[in-house]
Amino acid sequence: MSDRVILKLGGSVITDKSGDCAINRKQVSAIAGAVATNPVPGLIVIHGAGSCGHPEAKRFHLDRGAAAGHAEGIAITHNAVARLNGEVVAALQGQGVEAVGVHPLHVAFADCGRLVAFETRHLEKMLTLGMVPVIHGDVVMDQSRGACIVSGDQLVRYLAPLLNIGHVGLATDVPGVLKGGVVVPEITPVSGRSLQIGSSTFTDVTGGMRGKINELLELADAGVGSEIFHVSRIPDFLMGRDCGGTKVRG
Repeated sequence: MSDRVILKLGGSVITDKSGDCAINRKQVSAIAGAVATNPVPGLIVIHGAGSCGHPEAKRFHLDRGAAAGHAEGIAITHNAVARLNGEVVAALQGQGVEAVGVHPLHVAFADCGRLVAFETRHLEKMLTLGMVPVIHGDVVMDQSRGACIVSGDQLVRYLAPLLNIGHVGLATDVPGVLKGGVVVPEITPVSGRSLQIGSSTFTDVTGGMRGKINELLELADAGVGSEIFHVSRIPDFLMGRDCGGTKVRG
């Protein structure tokens, strides 16, 4: 199995989803410190948009697409998520991590809301040089819809097999997928279909926890396992220890 890993940061972890692009700088700084003190070769960070992007995408109906003469929301939404990405990258760089932001709008293409292309040669070269690419949920061009929103979770699903990722970890504001207040230790394609998962009360145009699970189940079928855990367990994930969260297996 490859030693490469993807650490995905939930948008609700690095922003206050009840605010307007309210970045949780204290949390971002803590995450950067955890990554710096637990170095992993071949690390890619992917983060969600949280309150920096979801409200804009909703306001301009980018979950339904974009048309000529009504495309102003593309730049506005991208600028919001790029601002968040810049702060995450800056925090990592401030801790000595050779991080660099990668914007899907510039390198990805979709059709009917699903990724069909993403340039990865530059990512391979970054990893070879010991850099940490930091990718984010973004608006991208879409063959059928004009534009669409691609979540961090869809990015994980699409990129992990292409980049030979060995394991994926999703840091969230909860200790895992919860049922009756208790962490569900494992989800499989069979158990995942019947699992009742609540929806977020905040604006989310990418499917929330249910969308996350669906992406991870597809990823597991492609041979890449993942785990959902509390953000405080990032050091455990990076060091290969048990995170006490929910494992998603094929």
